[in-house]
Amino acid sequence: MNVVRTELPEVLIIEPKFFGDDRGFFVESYQFTRYITYGITRPFVQDNMSRSRYGVLRGLHLQNSVTQGKLAAVLRGKVLDVAVDTRVGSPNFGRHVAVELSEQNRRQLWVPRGFAHGFLVLSETADLFYKCDDFYSPENEISIRWDDPAIGINWGNEKPSLSAKDADAPLLADVKNLPLYGQV
Repeated sequence: MNVVRTELPEVLIIEPKFFGDDRGFFVESYQFTRYITYGITRPFVQDNMSRSRYGVLRGLHLQNSVTQGKLAAVLRGKVLDVAVDTRVGSPNFGRHVAVELSEQNRRQLWVPRGFAHGFLVLSETADLFYKCDDFYSPENEISIRWDDPAIGINWGNEKPSLSAKDADAPLLADVKNLPLYGQV
């Protein structure tokens, strides 16, 4: 596999090896000992999958207290996947990485603990699959405004389809219970 370091050192783009021919393909999508080499050391305890239509934006989401690292990949379609450093005290606080994930490029994005995650669907539909290194905890969930000017994500879509929760999410500066740098 090939691992691409991003401008945020903890966020990784992973390109698994692909073996394909006219019959189909094979990809080893996760192998523990290879991933720990790159700092993804916690075991995954929950797998999630979402299907969304074109123009749907989900996020930006994270958890506090019960933080989650996520390994995201697209099984069908194409998305713009985003990770935002929300760790109070981090030298990269408020900075983000945006990566196109698709069934064609087979890339994965590692979103570490303490980072918010969101994605915008760029294809007719998209199936996003992600592994989590801790369980979903609704009482610890935090949402951050998708178009927060302080974060400055260029989604390429000024009127995405949003849930009520995401449309009403606060700006990053207004969230009080963010994870602390060095403690996640």
